[in-house]
Amino acid sequence: MADTIFALSSGRPPAAIAVVRVSGPQAGEAVRRLVGRVPEARRATLATLREPATGEPIDQALVLWFPGSASETGDDTVEFQVHGGRAVIAAVLAALGRVPGCRPAEAGEFTRRAFDNGRLDLTRVEGLADLIGADTEAQRRQALAQLGGLLGDKAEAWRQRLIGAQALIEAGIDFSDEADVPGELVGPALAEAAALRAEIVAVLADGRRGERLRDGLVVALAGPPNAGKSSLLNRMVRREAAIVSALPGTTRDAIEVHLDLGGQPVTLVDTAGLRETDDPVEREGVRRARDRAAAADLLLWLQDGAEPDGAVLPDGLAGRVWRVVTKADLLDEATRTRWAGTDTHLTSARTGEGIAALMEALEQAAATLIGAGDPALVTRARHRAALEETVAALDRAAAGAGGPEEIVAEELRLAGRALGRLVGRVDVEDVLDVIFRDFCIGK
Repeated sequence: MADTIFALSSGRPPAAIAVVRVSGPQAGEAVRRLVGRVPEARRATLATLREPATGEPIDQALVLWFPGSASETGDDTVEFQVHGGRAVIAAVLAALGRVPGCRPAEAGEFTRRAFDNGRLDLTRVEGLADLIGADTEAQRRQALAQLGGLLGDKAEAWRQRLIGAQALIEAGIDFSDEADVPGELVGPALAEAAALRAEIVAVLADGRRGERLRDGLVVALAGPPNAGKSSLLNRMVRREAAIVSALPGTTRDAIEVHLDLGGQPVTLVDTAGLRETDDPVEREGVRRARDRAAAADLLLWLQDGAEPDGAVLPDGLAGRVWRVVTKADLLDEATRTRWAGTDTHLTSARTGEGIAALMEALEQAAATLIGAGDPALVTRARHRAALEETVAALDRAAAGAGGPEEIVAEELRLAGRALGRLVGRVDVEDVLDVIFRDFCIGK
């Protein structure tokens, strides 16, 4: 943390404008050496950047100075907005490298300093990463909500309530001889813990829509060999994403294609044809296909409409399954009539029949499974695990009612610690702070 770090913070050159960021205790010295003075705080200043050793001009730039704890990282920070040519950027970075105490930043180090300085909690850091990686409008909205503290603020409020409940019990344990500490404090503490548990359980009962939105709804195309999986995938994504061949076993490994369907992220997975085979490579592909099909949020089971044997799903493929009949352009009227009225999508990769209707149905399914309402609080497995750990500790605390108060207090402490890990803040001294404030102990 004593080092001052610098890096190119914008996209790969060449570009119209490039942003070089410097953060740390020597940021002021860096701007003095390149500009000759420290500009007014938080006001864009046009200045000529010069090579410190020779005074040779490097570029004309906008310079922004953000002093102290009010900066994005919590350290003194300066940004140079220079012209985005490779030579300009290289000259600026080289000049900064010659300032004592300055070094190139490591990956994610600016965000890490913001976290270490209390400017961001872990959920906000994750929201920032998700915002940078967002591919769809729904992902952008969810990531922005996390960056704004949707989960972090809620978790911190829950943690403070737990600290208060824990403080009630520990006050009764440690300061029972004090006149201003009520005698029975376990009941109110457990009542608060029960109310908190109910809130967290309600958040967890969201069908994992936050994780689905962040990772994308996974839709697997499965079926027997030559059912038309690769052809249908290519037609759905409107490009040659998968190799198409009449030879069984052409697809050996899963092929993934990412789509934006109405703002919802969807990953289509083309899998190997499911059949018994002596080829060890194809057998491995079939095994992987079964695993991907079983793990998918939605399974499209493809079959040649003229092949009645393909109508039976193999064992182990449970969950949400849609039956999709392929090669509909080759079906006679009698066969079409047989499929009519069933819960089946008739499609043809050659003519495009049924493709639009299938894509529209997938878009509606994505909106239903992911959710088109307010952003979800839980967006990562880490979040869910921390909240589940909190609920488990609260359950143990409730089960300990009537027993030793020290056990109840310890379970509440573990619940608060789980929430602290969620946001990246674990401080046992908070409990003493609440005790001193509410009960005036030691005055």
